[in-house]
Amino acid sequence: MRTNRGIAILGSTGSIGKSSLDVITSMNEHGENYSVTYLVTNRNIDLLYQQVKKFNPIGVVIIDEERANQFRSYLNGEKLKVYSGEAGLMDVMAGGEFDVLISSLVGFAGLRPTLAALRAGKTVALANKETMVVAGEIVNETARKHKATLLPVDSEHSAILQCFTGEDKGSIAKLILTASGGPFLCRDKSELENVTVEEALNHPNWRMGNKITIDSATLMNKGLEVIEAHYLFDLPPDKIEIVIHPQSIIHSMVEFVDGSIKAQLGMPDMKIPIQYALTYPDRVRSGYQRIDFSKVSQLTFMKPDVEKFTLINSAYEALRQGGTATAVLNAANEAAVDLFLQRKIKFTQIAELVQDALDSIPSKCSPDIEEIFEADRTARQYVYAEMEHFN
Repeated sequence: MRTNRGIAILGSTGSIGKSSLDVITSMNEHGENYSVTYLVTNRNIDLLYQQVKKFNPIGVVIIDEERANQFRSYLNGEKLKVYSGEAGLMDVMAGGEFDVLISSLVGFAGLRPTLAALRAGKTVALANKETMVVAGEIVNETARKHKATLLPVDSEHSAILQCFTGEDKGSIAKLILTASGGPFLCRDKSELENVTVEEALNHPNWRMGNKITIDSATLMNKGLEVIEAHYLFDLPPDKIEIVIHPQSIIHSMVEFVDGSIKAQLGMPDMKIPIQYALTYPDRVRSGYQRIDFSKVSQLTFMKPDVEKFTLINSAYEALRQGGTATAVLNAANEAAVDLFLQRKIKFTQIAELVQDALDSIPSKCSPDIEEIFEADRTARQYVYAEMEHFN
């Protein structure tokens, strides 16, 4: 049995957060010793209260101030530290009693608290890819300076980490990120303009939050993962490749200079990479579903259609530009996805708005954190303003 490790979950009421709590429960049932010390949500206080009852944390953070006040009325004198707002979140990240942060808050909002946890020397299990996309150099430097550990939770990057184990970095020829292809893999490009929100949210293999599901439908998710892989594994864009693999059994691969390829396989279940991040570099028993190869009829692969899924090219372009370009890319995408979910723009206009922002907003080299935040604000404003020209 391990010594007790305290876990804080940034985004506990989201898809990754809920799966993380399931993982902790399962590991403890198999003889491990993990405790949940802090839970963080934006607004979902009803689910948060259920989680508090089950996991008995030291404290919670509710970013929405009004919801935090409402939550306090639930407690009836119960001993629980309730922090609220951005200030409360940063206080917990900087000084909270936890060993590992599972950073799964959706989008750009996860950057500041993740950096705070790294500055405190914590281990960060990163499920928020946008943090690396917009500020990968700063995140890596912060982790090095404060001797913090950064581990990926995305299934693709977890797979690469597992394939790297025991290998010399100089022997790596390229990374191969697999993609399911999303719900529109076999749909003609001419049909994408009129797809509905409901169709875009109907992912064939994974059950995720709305934003990441739309990113999977546009394949922007894979573009963001290319940028994340660049910063996590320190490889140039031309050594990071995307391949469509509709079955989502192979989660990613590493090709070596001798032509050998290592692949990590598993059922499409985020609990496996979450558990690996929590137990790294060890493995512990789990009861998750196994692959029955006698029932796997085929594993297929194809190149992504970058004429149909143009955001892949946009992501590579932003990565090659460097500086604040990746922050512009990410912010423009978050804003455009939000507009699509509100039914204010068409599905194909997501990619148009993102590329327009990338073309129109100059990139600043070697930005500091405030310049990254400014690029984020500028890109969002640009997209919301440009949306008016589409209607």
